[in-house]
Amino acid sequence: MKRANIPLARSLRETATKSEQTLWKSLRNRQLGGYKFRRQHGVTPYVLDFYCAEALLAVELDGDVHGIPEQEKHDRRRDQFLTALGIELLRFWNEDVRTNLEGVMETIRRALEQRTMPPHLNPLPVGVRRPEGKLEE
Repeated sequence: MKRANIPLARSLRETATKSEQTLWKSLRNRQLGGYKFRRQHGVTPYVLDFYCAEALLAVELDGDVHGIPEQEKHDRRRDQFLTALGIELLRFWNEDVRTNLEGVMETIRRALEQRTMPPHLNPLPVGVRRPEGKLEE
């Protein structure tokens, strides 16, 4: 993936909203299940609010401007672009972070776990017989 404009990402970090600052305090330093998040991570031509490369998971916080039809159209194009790259996008309203941080964190945690489930280690389904004739349980 090509990286987006680094000066823009730095500027966005410096001018983070209160909700972004609050969520970052809960995501940084692998506090959520040991997953590493980056903030204002560039994926050309976009900059994602929060991104976990291990899970290909992006988290966006939206303010009032995202309710405007033109912005909604832009957001749909962006979502389609990221989905084509295999990146799942979770969107929350700033108000959700302010009033229900615990619920936001739980939703993110579940998405991380679903996207990083390890493969099942037992190659034989339950009830399949081994060559020796013994039944696997």
